[in-house]
Amino acid sequence: MASKQPLRTLVKQATSAQCIQTQSKTALARSMATVVPPVTQNSTSKKGPTAMVFMNMGGPATTDEVGGFLSRLFADGDLIPLGPLQGVLGPLISMRRTPKIQKQYAGIGGGSPIRKWSEYQAAEMCKILDKINPETAPHKPYVAFRYANPLTEEMYNKLLEDGFGKGRGGRAVAFTQYPQYSCSTTGSSLNELWKWRTRLETPQRNPEMTPEEANGAIEWSVIDRWPTHAGLIDAFAENINKALDTYPPEIRDSVVLLYSAHSLPMSVVNRGDPYPAEVAATVWAVQQKLGHRNPYRLVWQSQVGPSAWLGAQTADTVPNLIKKGQKDIVLIPIAFTSDHIETLFEIDQEVIHEANELGAEGRVRRAESLNGSTTFIQGLADLAKAHLNSGEICSKQMGLRCPGCKSEKCLEQKRFFMGEGKQANEAVTL
Repeated sequence: MASKQPLRTLVKQATSAQCIQTQSKTALARSMATVVPPVTQNSTSKKGPTAMVFMNMGGPATTDEVGGFLSRLFADGDLIPLGPLQGVLGPLISMRRTPKIQKQYAGIGGGSPIRKWSEYQAAEMCKILDKINPETAPHKPYVAFRYANPLTEEMYNKLLEDGFGKGRGGRAVAFTQYPQYSCSTTGSSLNELWKWRTRLETPQRNPEMTPEEANGAIEWSVIDRWPTHAGLIDAFAENINKALDTYPPEIRDSVVLLYSAHSLPMSVVNRGDPYPAEVAATVWAVQQKLGHRNPYRLVWQSQVGPSAWLGAQTADTVPNLIKKGQKDIVLIPIAFTSDHIETLFEIDQEVIHEANELGAEGRVRRAESLNGSTTFIQGLADLAKAHLNSGEICSKQMGLRCPGCKSEKCLEQKRFFMGEGKQANEAVTL
């Protein structure tokens, strides 16, 4: 018996040591779980997880954020080119316009709803993607705004915190929420994304990075334009038909459809920016879906400053039509994927208000924005699924710069997002 006691003691000690070791392994596993992508891969999601990053201009959520929003907006030469004096003129213009714009945001409820809709659309799209494309699941939604919170820098740091990059790799898709490409919008957002990727994930700009972290940076691909995608066109057509249904049947087909898109400075247009052509492509596709039943025009809104901008202006076209006797008009925000200041204030409270003052009698109306449209969100998921499974980094158009482009920043950004020439089409950054 005496000889058995030490043996029992040893067994107890060994068992205790094994428990401690097991607990240590469990703790280690838990700690490791915080530094791997959000959900580990398995036999189903063997290509996941995937970050889906919605890029857009954004808007101030409160009136207090208007000043910062305008400062960033007028400092961006890609959107509003002010020449060599951008750094001086930008802040002056933003300061001067802040009180006026604050009143406009106060008039639509105190802030822009674009963040609410962007986060909702991204989250709902990811839920659908998890079901229809499980190989790249889980799909994690992010929003990156160019001029308002959450800014691109904030989004990128959140990606790193969530387990993407820093030696762990992971895939992210930069999904522009401007359906039609412009250097002023999608191009500017990609320039900003490339800037923060360079600052945070390259040893040249971030000397604290280890070689392992540099080799395990986030792998990016881009959905850079989708002006005629079926889901987008179907959603627009649905909302236009709903607006047309509010008119008496006998006049419904004679209602004028005015497709309104954010304008561009003519200096950008003349440089060869593809935006006007791509907006026109969207309009034509929607008209085909509607059966070309109504007369229509493409018009432009939101001109800023005295320089020449793309026209005709929405704010001029509606009064001109009313004065000629055409009062039945539906305005369609064709380049926006949700409500914001341009729809809720500029169209609803300025253009339509003026129309009623001129005698439109409530017959000038606006088609609902895409917002929570299930058709639109399903379309986003279908588009994302096709991109994820295509093996392409971006569209073939992405690498072709505007004929008059002289921006080195644009050149380097395109080189990066085209995969340093690894993209299947080698016509990169011409």
